[in-house]
Amino acid sequence: MIGPSGPISFLEMPVVRHALLMSLLLFVADASAVVIRDDVPDLKYRMAASDFPALADLPGEGHGVLIAPDWVVTVAHAVSWQGHLDVVVVGGTPRAVRRVVIHPGYKVPPEAMVQAALASGDWEAFFEFLAASDDLALIQLAEPVGDVVPVAIHRDPGVGQLVRIMGRGATGNGVTGYPLQSRNRTDLRQGHNEIVEAGGRWLTYRFDAPPAALELEAATGSGDSGGPILVMEGDQWRLAGLAAWKRGQVVGTEIRQGRYGEISYGVRLAHYSDWMGQILAEAGDSSETASQ
Repeated sequence: MIGPSGPISFLEMPVVRHALLMSLLLFVADASAVVIRDDVPDLKYRMAASDFPALADLPGEGHGVLIAPDWVVTVAHAVSWQGHLDVVVVGGTPRAVRRVVIHPGYKVPPEAMVQAALASGDWEAFFEFLAASDDLALIQLAEPVGDVVPVAIHRDPGVGQLVRIMGRGATGNGVTGYPLQSRNRTDLRQGHNEIVEAGGRWLTYRFDAPPAALELEAATGSGDSGGPILVMEGDQWRLAGLAAWKRGQVVGTEIRQGRYGEISYGVRLAHYSDWMGQILAEAGDSSETASQ
């Protein structure tokens, strides 16, 4: 499932040379997060941080979600470039980090593969590589968070379910998209989409144009990686996945980001429930994910 003219990029992909890929592949723009409809006022997408306090902000850019009092889940590519991660912000408060655990199946694309895609405009090998990687990490905090309620994990999201997405990364609209180089950490936005595929490692949704679009149709942008993909269960939003990477438009060798037709891929957490449970159990403390 690809955009009208081919594939594009990671949301924020620190592989090989971080500066090159963050400016070229990650979704960067000059305003706030989440790519929106061109015919809906931007203010309708804005949200207060207090509307979802379990959202974690990583240093510089990228997100995670609090799933237990002392554990945050995120995507591996959002932390693998950070070196030593000392602090994340949860509920507006900096929280010291004890350790980061990256899934052993996470793979970094070879530089030669990236350079070949940049030169040719053919990204298929690159995306096949991404699709086979386990892009997941857990961050253990030094102390439990007592003032924010962890988010429960939704075990079985399905095709057709409405999802809520959010982040502080890049923005633009589905007609013009957004430029390759600009800020990755700005204001907080949210929007909705609908799952079109769910299985194995990934959840996917498509950025549809009006009139097929939802009222607050949206897609994530650069700097939003690790942000939540939420599904409503009863009267609560539960965590089904994490923003990871996208396919969109390539014209020749030009990457056009944030256009209608883009397909977004999120890590499907149901696929990783055993691994996450094992890591938390091995921590040897009282950590437990939020009730299912």
